[in-house]
Amino acid sequence: MTVQEVRLWVRLQRRGLAGYKFRRQQPIGPYIVDFYCVKLQLAIELDGGHHFGPEQRQYDTVRDQFLRSQYILVIRYPNSDVDEDIDAVLEDLLRRVRRRALRLPRPVE
Repeated sequence: MTVQEVRLWVRLQRRGLAGYKFRRQQPIGPYIVDFYCVKLQLAIELDGGHHFGPEQRQYDTVRDQFLRSQYILVIRYPNSDVDEDIDAVLEDLLRRVRRRALRLPRPVE
């Protein structure tokens, strides 16, 4: 894990984000996502500088298309955002997690 992934993981583990459980380094099909919440079908990716080159962008696009085909929402943040203001990243993530939770179908009881 990168330094940024460790910093975010410390905040996500033990249901640290709105009570949702996240897994780290979760395999999904032929890919591994940085963090994944099964209940929300939500992947979080932290991108270092190499993600901004043309070949990596193409790879990420194909990867994200596959994940979307599995009904998984992918949220990406650059590592620099985690370095500069992890609280802002967590606020944005919390807002998006809550919005995602509202859109998922509820189980029938």
